Amino acid sequence: MADLMERRRTLLGPKVSTFYDDPVHIVRGEGVWLWDAKGRKYLDCYNNVPHVGHCNARVVEAICKQAATLNTHTRYLHEGILDYVERLTATFGDPLKTAILTCTGSEANDIALRMAEGMTGKRGIIATDATYHGNTTLVSHLSRSNVPEVGFGLGQYLRHVEAPDSYRIPDPDGQRFAGKVQAAIDDLERAGTGFAALIVCPLFLNEGFPTQAEGWLRPAADAVRRAGGLLICDEVQSGFGRSGSHFWGHQKQGIVPDVVTMGKPMGNGHPVAGLVTRPDIMARFRGSFRYFNTFGGNPVSCAAAMAVLEELQVRDLQANAARIGRLAHQRLTDLARKYPVIGDVRQSGMVFGAEFVLDRETKAPAAAYADLVVNRMRERGIILSRLGRDKNTLKIRPPMPFGEEHLDLLMTTLDVVLAETPVAA
Repeated sequence: MADLMERRRTLLGPKVSTFYDDPVHIVRGEGVWLWDAKGRKYLDCYNNVPHVGHCNARVVEAICKQAATLNTHTRYLHEGILDYVERLTATFGDPLKTAILTCTGSEANDIALRMAEGMTGKRGIIATDATYHGNTTLVSHLSRSNVPEVGFGLGQYLRHVEAPDSYRIPDPDGQRFAGKVQAAIDDLERAGTGFAALIVCPLFLNEGFPTQAEGWLRPAADAVRRAGGLLICDEVQSGFGRSGSHFWGHQKQGIVPDVVTMGKPMGNGHPVAGLVTRPDIMARFRGSFRYFNTFGGNPVSCAAAMAVLEELQVRDLQANAARIGRLAHQRLTDLARKYPVIGDVRQSGMVFGAEFVLDRETKAPAAAYADLVVNRMRERGIILSRLGRDKNTLKIRPPMPFGEEHLDLLMTTLDVVLAETPVAA
């Protein structure tokens, strides 16, 4: 392990992050399981990249078959990208019927922001103050925790609004958030930058996936439309059936965005991502920007992505997400009755977690405790993480085939860890 870490520093440079105090050397995966170099088995309760399971047989076969036949770019004609986009856009409501395929969600979000400029002639972008949308030069500025010390001075084009927090900030109907968005819109207009777009994850996963009523985001969407801007929904984490109740997170919110971006889960680990938008937005973008992506939409990527959609449908994994999510919420609620360190429980399909607090009255975040729990779960063979503004909320986001037996192992282990772990500030 020490040799691997030294080689990383030498070959990849300093500060290349790893998970856990004691990093895991993973060599194999299957379904919801991972194995390290010593043969130890881990339950994967974190990774949404292998959306339909590590090394899924349907996806692996599709990749191998297409790679053995043809792989090229979209300046040559091939049916794969057209067949996939037809099937993908069928999961959306009108008028979201055109797509661009890329390699990463960062690229997709970068294009979405350019679309907003093309449609509005303005450059002002609004995001929350506890989010993450990628790592291109422009997109990286959307994250308050990701802003570089040196850069291109893009901060003037951005406004960050208070992230929703259902535990501490009452906002049952989304009107408070909409007011914050409207204030940011007004500020951008006064500054002469103008308002182009609001970009959000519709389930606000990086913000800690606060509990929200269906349609909570609608007032903010209305404010965006009144101002002539675009609503961009980043569905890298919330899409492809993960919410359980709907295939896309924005559908759960009862809204139709102007642009929907997607990434990691789309190809089950194969680097494919993209966006879906209205035909008029696509036409404006194509007429205003010269864009070509050598690997975006290549036949192998499209084959992988198509296999993911097929696996989701054949195994009815969206329904599984809804069922497991309900059970997980109940198990976490039971633990909250037992352990006062759990201040809040929240869940949206196959993403669920508990927020740790030092005191339920003050709701003071227990970030160090959350980190300790994550590391002790790793020691017991359970892979998960933490997130939210204060990094004090467990992030449990397993592959979609995650079943009741896996949930039982997770919750039983968490119960043991909480019992053995004293609360620390």
